[in-house]
Amino acid sequence: MASESKIEWTESTWNPVRGCARVSDGCRFCYAERIAQRFAGKGLAYEGLAIQTKAGPRWTNRIKHVPHLLEQPLKWKKPKLIFVNSMSDLFHEAVSPQYIRQIFDVMRRSDWHQFQVLTKRAERLEELSPEIDWPDNVWMGVSVENPDYTPRIDCLRKAGAKVKFLSLEPLLGPLPDLELSGIDWVIVGGESGPGARPMKEEWVLQLRDNCKTSGVPFFFKQWGGINKKRAGRELQGRTWDELPKSMRNQRQTSHEQDMTES
Repeated sequence: MASESKIEWTESTWNPVRGCARVSDGCRFCYAERIAQRFAGKGLAYEGLAIQTKAGPRWTNRIKHVPHLLEQPLKWKKPKLIFVNSMSDLFHEAVSPQYIRQIFDVMRRSDWHQFQVLTKRAERLEELSPEIDWPDNVWMGVSVENPDYTPRIDCLRKAGAKVKFLSLEPLLGPLPDLELSGIDWVIVGGESGPGARPMKEEWVLQLRDNCKTSGVPFFFKQWGGINKKRAGRELQGRTWDELPKSMRNQRQTSHEQDMTES
């Protein structure tokens, strides 16, 4: 059975790598760090990968390959939208190039799924991209939380992925006039959980309008805050769940097939 996800922009998660390390402002209240610390006891999945400190949960900066989960997507027969390494970063420096290529090989063989890979380590993505045989069913994204990290987008543009996307979450500052050439999808969301920093509506509207002007699908994940369910995910009275064109076409084809079979 697939690992169903509550993340709004995906359906399932697959974690053949565990553990991570903080690299930028967006990592301060990392949900994965909090979850990992809860399961870091002796004999548990994240043993040695996260600890509880006076300042809260912290990664230990150790990374663990989980080879017994490598072929998990091949066992999921129903097509899924799968977020790869929701509890890590595939392009972390401690993940070997060989293991990365093995993960991409599984994604290539699981061609009935769509895979979403997201990294903050865009420079390593750019470095390793020529060594990767990029399948059509892999979407590659980078996280950008404020203007300091927009150079990650240039690294993404140089990658060989067929679908490229931005995760502008947690959005911690305005990104006016963000250049979206070569980008196929944009996700925007506020920070959630204890200590969450606020996101201004004007920042979100700037990005939505930029996406509309640029013809880029826009997905608004959440307002965030301490109680993200209460804050909801409506923007000016509606939800924004746009997807890349390739996914829209695939879902339309699937719907038409279901209608024919019925």
